[in-house]
Amino acid sequence: MYELKVITQFAAAHSLRNFRGKCENLHGHNWKIEIFVQADRLDEAELVMDFGEIKKETAGVLAELDHTHLNELAFFQTHNPSSENIARYIYERLAPRLERGRVVLTRVSAWESDTSCASYVPDR
Repeated sequence: MYELKVITQFAAAHSLRNFRGKCENLHGHNWKIEIFVQADRLDEAELVMDFGEIKKETAGVLAELDHTHLNELAFFQTHNPSSENIARYIYERLAPRLERGRVVLTRVSAWESDTSCASYVPDR
């Protein structure tokens, strides 16, 4: 099994609902996002996938989030804009763009600080 990881980032504001702490107030983060894809075999160029393609497709998804107030986006009006749900949001929008045959998006991690992250891994 082969695994690739791409790291990128975006900046946005949010406020957590039902948190009962200072994070219920509007605040922002520079989220670091990690994208993991796997394949059981390499392609004819002996690659899992071109890193540039992963970066391009990820940038398209992150453009929906970058420099926004996440609570105002439709998904986050029904889901708290936590790092857990941010990772899920990115995963669900990115999987159809990256997965093809042997290549599978396996995990998305959203780091809200240097020491704290949440990951979304789907049931398969």
